Amino acid sequence: MAVQFAVRGEYIQLDQLLKAAGLVDSGGAAHAAVEQGQVRVDGAVENRKRAKLRPGQRVRFGAEEIELVAGE
Repeated sequence: MAVQFAVRGEYIQLDQLLKAAGLVDSGGAAHAAVEQGQVRVDGAVENRKRAKLRPGQRVRFGAEEIELVAGE
């Protein structure tokens, strides 16, 4: 089951999402996870640390899945 994360504005960068969602402790840890191919966006491995993610997309990191929704 995916956890919903509200995106304030048009998008959120992948590294910022991982940190804001509490999946990593720091930006450096987020960058390392992406570089190691541990993060999937919409089912595909994402290797861009600062990929712009928008509502409707899904991010998987380990056993965690995040569904991005539009914030208020």
